[in-house]
Amino acid sequence: MAEAMSRAPDGETKAEAYARLKAEIESVVAGETSEVARYASAACILAHAFSPRYFWTGFYMVDADKPEELVVGPYQGTLGCLRIPFSKGVCGAAARERRTQLVEDVHAFPGHIACDGRTNSEIVVPVLRADGSLAAVLDVDSEQPAAFDAEDQAGLEAICAVLLTA
Repeated sequence: MAEAMSRAPDGETKAEAYARLKAEIESVVAGETSEVARYASAACILAHAFSPRYFWTGFYMVDADKPEELVVGPYQGTLGCLRIPFSKGVCGAAARERRTQLVEDVHAFPGHIACDGRTNSEIVVPVLRADGSLAAVLDVDSEQPAAFDAEDQAGLEAICAVLLTA
């Protein structure tokens, strides 16, 4: 049976929120062998915790049949792009470089893919397996310009680091 998601205590900082959500995600996915179920749970928890700043929250998974492409996975938000090549967009850059992409203005990002024209800023974090191979990327979009910062990056990177090991 699913547990209710935790609520932010009054005065909670963003760093504290990420720590609380990391623990919650770890608890929810502990023992779950399905990567899709893990991604779905994390996307749900994060989207609800940071709405409306998080406009689109989800995962693009490496396609086993096309290892240079990402295919949409579990997400919360409007319709996502179905496929993203590693050679295009913010998600492709995160996959290709295996490092977080923090983009204050997606309209200024070379090769940006506009899955939803209302997106103005984006953060994309790689999800790596224990062997270091890329499993997916976590993509978070916001309608707000410059909605993400170093605290978001640290918090999301910490969550992605344990997502497949919890």
